[in-house]
Amino acid sequence: MTTLAIYAGTFDPFTFGHIDIARRAHRLFPHLVISVSTNPDKSALFSLAERQRIIRDAVRTMRGVSVESFDGLLVDYMHRRRARVVIRGLRALSDFEYEFQMALMNRKLNEEIETVFLMPHEQYSYLSSRLVKEIALLGGDVSQFVRPMVSKMLKERIALREAGERRQGE
Repeated sequence: MTTLAIYAGTFDPFTFGHIDIARRAHRLFPHLVISVSTNPDKSALFSLAERQRIIRDAVRTMRGVSVESFDGLLVDYMHRRRARVVIRGLRALSDFEYEFQMALMNRKLNEEIETVFLMPHEQYSYLSSRLVKEIALLGGDVSQFVRPMVSKMLKERIALREAGERRQGE
C-alpha cells in the first residue's frame, strides 16, 4: 500500500518553485494530491477553479498526481482522504518558524499526521506567489517564475483590474 501525501496551499499563482516541490514529493510518494485551499485571510487573485486548472496543466505529465480543493482544517480534509503525510516547502529559515508551528498544531489536532518538509532547488529559494503577484502588478515580467499560461493569465487579470479601477475613477 502506498502512502497518500497531500501538498496543500493556496497556490495563487502556482510557481516553478511549487512545481519543483511537487516533483520532489512525487519521487517520495507516488500518490500525491495537490490540494488547493481557500484561505479567508488571503485575497486570491485567481479563483479556486482557475488555480486548479493551472495546477492540472502544470502536473499533467506526472502520473499519480491529482489536484483537488478543500476548505476548513487541513487535518479534517486529510482524515476524509485517509492521508497521513502533508508536504510543505521550506525556502528559507524565515519559512521555518511558521511551518514548524503549523506542523506541531496539525500533529496536536491529529497525531497520525506527519509533515515532510522539502526544500526547493536553490534557484527557487527566493520565489513566492506573493512576490510574483507583486512583480506582475507593477508591470514586471514574471515569465521566469511561472509557466506561460500563468504569465498570460496574470497579465489579463491585471489589465481587467486596472480597467475596472479606471472606470470607478471616472
